[in-house]
Amino acid sequence: MLILATLARGSAHGYALAEALRATSGGEFDVPEGSLYPALHRLERSGAVASEWVHDGRRRRVYAITADGATQLARETRAWRRFADGVASTLAAGAIRPAVGQGV
Repeated sequence: MLILATLARGSAHGYALAEALRATSGGEFDVPEGSLYPALHRLERSGAVASEWVHDGRRRRVYAITADGATQLARETRAWRRFADGVASTLAAGAIRPAVGQGV
Protein backbone atom coordinates (compact mmCIF):
# COMPACT_ATOMS: atom_id res chain seq x y z
CA MET A 1 0.00 0.00 0.00
CA LEU A 2 2.80 2.44 0.86
CA ILE A 3 4.62 1.76 -2.40
CA LEU A 4 1.42 2.33 -4.37
CA ALA A 5 0.68 5.53 -2.42
CA THR A 6 4.17 6.81 -3.18
CA LEU A 7 3.89 5.95 -6.87
CA ALA A 8 0.47 7.66 -6.99
CA ARG A 9 2.41 10.94 -6.57
CA GLY A 10 4.50 10.14 -9.64
CA SER A 11 6.64 7.48 -11.26
CA ALA A 12 10.06 6.77 -9.78
CA HIS A 13 13.04 4.47 -10.00
CA GLY A 14 13.75 2.21 -7.04
CA TYR A 15 16.23 4.42 -5.18
CA ALA A 16 14.00 7.49 -5.54
CA LEU A 17 11.04 5.45 -4.35
CA ALA A 18 12.93 4.30 -1.25
CA GLU A 19 14.01 7.88 -0.55
CA ALA A 20 10.43 9.15 -0.91
CA LEU A 21 9.14 6.47 1.49
CA ARG A 22 11.83 7.45 3.99
CA ALA A 23 11.16 11.18 3.63
CA THR A 24 7.36 11.08 3.76
CA SER A 25 7.40 8.77 6.79
CA GLY A 26 9.80 10.93 8.75
CA GLY A 27 12.38 8.16 8.57
CA GLU A 28 10.08 5.42 9.90
CA PHE A 29 10.11 3.43 6.65
CA ASP A 30 13.69 2.75 5.65
CA VAL A 31 13.01 -0.01 3.14
CA PRO A 32 16.08 -2.03 2.14
CA GLU A 33 16.56 -2.90 -1.54
CA GLY A 34 16.22 -6.56 -0.65
CA SER A 35 12.60 -5.87 0.31
CA LEU A 36 11.70 -3.07 -2.11
CA TYR A 37 12.53 -4.73 -5.42
CA PRO A 38 10.77 -8.03 -4.71
CA ALA A 39 7.69 -6.04 -3.66
CA LEU A 40 7.87 -3.97 -6.87
CA HIS A 41 8.17 -7.14 -8.94
CA ARG A 42 5.15 -8.69 -7.19
CA LEU A 43 3.14 -5.51 -7.80
CA GLU A 44 4.22 -5.54 -11.44
CA ARG A 45 3.22 -9.20 -11.89
CA SER A 46 -0.19 -8.43 -10.36
CA GLY A 47 -0.72 -5.52 -12.76
CA ALA A 48 -0.73 -2.83 -10.06
CA VAL A 49 2.56 -1.36 -11.28
CA ALA A 50 4.16 -1.02 -14.72
CA SER A 51 7.81 -0.31 -15.43
CA GLU A 52 10.07 0.74 -18.25
CA TRP A 53 13.76 1.31 -18.77
CA VAL A 54 14.76 4.95 -19.18
CA HIS A 55 18.11 6.47 -20.04
CA ASP A 56 18.74 9.81 -18.35
CA GLY A 57 22.49 9.64 -18.15
CA ARG A 58 22.06 6.31 -16.39
CA ARG A 59 19.96 3.33 -17.29
CA ARG A 60 17.17 3.01 -14.72
CA ARG A 61 13.96 1.06 -14.37
CA VAL A 62 11.13 3.48 -13.62
CA TYR A 63 7.95 2.26 -11.96
CA ALA A 64 4.46 3.77 -12.26
CA ILE A 65 1.10 2.91 -10.74
CA THR A 66 -1.51 1.53 -13.16
CA ALA A 67 -5.28 2.00 -13.13
CA ASP A 68 -5.56 -1.41 -11.43
CA GLY A 69 -2.97 -0.26 -8.91
CA ALA A 70 -4.96 2.91 -8.17
CA THR A 71 -8.06 0.79 -7.57
CA GLN A 72 -6.06 -1.52 -5.29
CA LEU A 73 -4.64 1.48 -3.42
CA ALA A 74 -8.12 2.92 -2.82
CA ARG A 75 -9.39 -0.46 -1.56
CA GLU A 76 -6.39 -1.02 0.73
CA THR A 77 -6.55 2.56 2.03
CA ARG A 78 -10.23 2.12 3.01
CA ALA A 79 -9.40 -1.16 4.77
CA TRP A 80 -6.44 0.43 6.57
CA ARG A 81 -8.57 3.37 7.76
CA ARG A 82 -11.22 0.99 9.14
CA PHE A 83 -8.51 -0.97 10.93
CA ALA A 84 -6.79 2.16 12.29
CA ASP A 85 -10.16 3.57 13.46
CA GLY A 86 -10.85 0.29 15.26
CA VAL A 87 -7.46 0.38 16.97
CA ALA A 88 -7.93 4.04 17.95
CA SER A 89 -11.42 3.34 19.32
CA THR A 90 -10.17 0.39 21.33
CA LEU A 91 -7.27 2.37 22.77
CA ALA A 92 -9.54 5.31 23.59
CA ALA A 93 -12.06 3.06 25.34
CA GLY A 94 -9.28 1.53 27.42
CA ALA A 95 -8.02 4.97 28.41
CA ILE A 96 -11.48 5.96 29.65
CA ARG A 97 -12.16 2.86 31.74
CA PRO A 98 -8.92 1.18 32.79
CA ALA A 99 -9.35 -2.41 33.90
CA VAL A 100 -8.07 -2.17 37.47
CA GLY A 101 -6.90 -5.50 38.81
CA GLN A 102 -8.21 -7.44 35.80
CA GLY A 103 -6.06 -9.30 33.29
CA VAL A 104 -6.73 -8.60 29.64
